[in-house]
Amino acid sequence: MKDRALRSIAIIGGGTAGWMTAAALANMLHGKCGVTLVESEAIGTVGVGEATIPPLKRFNGELGIDENDFMRAVQGSFKLGIEFVDWARKGHRYMHPFGQFGADFDSIPVHQYWLKARSEGEVTPLGDYSVANVAAREGRFQRPTKDPRLVQSTFDYAYHLDAGLYARYLRHYSEQRGVERVEGRVAHVAQHNESGNITGVVLDDGHTVEADFFVDCSGFRGLLIEGALNSGYEDWTHWLPCDRAVAVPCARGGEFTPYTRSTAHDAGWQWRIPLQHRTGNGYVYCSQFLDEDAAAAKLLANLDGRALADPLFLKFQTGRRRMFWSRNCVAIGLSAGFLEPLESTSIHLIQSAISRLLALFPDRDLDPLAIEEYNRITANEYERVRDFLILHYHATEREDSGLWRYCAGMTIPDELQYKMDHFRRYGRLVSTGTELFQNPNWLAVHIGQFNWPERYDPLVDERGIDGAKRLASLRRVIREAVNAMTTHQMYVRKNCRSIDAMS
Repeated sequence: MKDRALRSIAIIGGGTAGWMTAAALANMLHGKCGVTLVESEAIGTVGVGEATIPPLKRFNGELGIDENDFMRAVQGSFKLGIEFVDWARKGHRYMHPFGQFGADFDSIPVHQYWLKARSEGEVTPLGDYSVANVAAREGRFQRPTKDPRLVQSTFDYAYHLDAGLYARYLRHYSEQRGVERVEGRVAHVAQHNESGNITGVVLDDGHTVEADFFVDCSGFRGLLIEGALNSGYEDWTHWLPCDRAVAVPCARGGEFTPYTRSTAHDAGWQWRIPLQHRTGNGYVYCSQFLDEDAAAAKLLANLDGRALADPLFLKFQTGRRRMFWSRNCVAIGLSAGFLEPLESTSIHLIQSAISRLLALFPDRDLDPLAIEEYNRITANEYERVRDFLILHYHATEREDSGLWRYCAGMTIPDELQYKMDHFRRYGRLVSTGTELFQNPNWLAVHIGQFNWPERYDPLVDERGIDGAKRLASLRRVIREAVNAMTTHQMYVRKNCRSIDAMS
């Protein structure tokens, strides 16, 4: 049989996307296929994505990375969820915690018993049945146990990290395993006259990097996937109207929280991400309702400490490429699409794209069926994450500014409307297939944004279970488990403190 295996892969662009891709390829290919990464120090990276979701633990684990070593290197802290402030209405806050609510004591979900108790006058919030939620509120942390009999196994966690340091960490990992880094700015993309496949990139110094296959990690520019291959872009601004962001780090101040905070403002929302050496901040906003100077002023007025840099301004268009994989090129990261970091999905979309590429890894024949499947799954993932983000904006009682009035009244995708209608009827969580965000995630946001069910599942009344007693027991066990945890700050200091990072 003729050898059709790839012999060379070129990654165009560094940053988190480029070096995550390089690390994963180096780990999987064991040097049998050469991997080259081209990046320019002059261009730099966006570098504002510093919050993650739990699946990143699996990515690092597959690379054989020690978690404590990683956390020290990226000045990291732990993340039990995201707190949303002023989203459903001003003065209201809720947590989207990682992990499940309660511990199952019946085949019917715990939240259905909570809905019944609420209909009978019980006022305990849903968050009291989440270990992650209670621990986050108390500023406590421990890694979950693997024993499914214990309530300490019911929660999950992710990381806050310095994205630039993470890229540097993965660069070292990759170069140790044979990845070649080439410094330079792409001046021209060369293509085959007949097939249209990319044959190489010509750098500004005249050097040409050739390869069998290319990964476009060039960011918003999409130098290969769009600039050369014209894959097209699907604009979602009508559902996610924020199109600008301003970011600035500040000195550490306030609480060292084991969660990200998202605070809604009149024209968008502000993120707060606590790291060991500083706090990451940014304001995502809609330029139709706020100008650049006012956005920067709003952000700078709401920092925990002194600003450590000048504000960084970003322009973006929410949406995705019509084709993520075209010919012999796949786009990963911002070159594939952009969804605002409301639920910290940016790094995860890089991770899932890499996993998908490895699952459908090509040879030089570039099987069109594999390309079609990659594009199908990736499009579906972007659309389902998009819908989850839209829920935050659309399910709101706010009518105090132009942005919120628009979002509350806008027409939403049919599948999201179907999910909202089902939950509003009986508190049921439905899905048409595999999704990143699972039932507990949707439950937290439905309830947090006041998409209240009209009734609870009628099967609850048929079960003959003393739900109130079971719920009280769950609250007690969760409270005892959290009380036994150390503080988040002490946990980091003991296990993964960076040198001179924390006072």
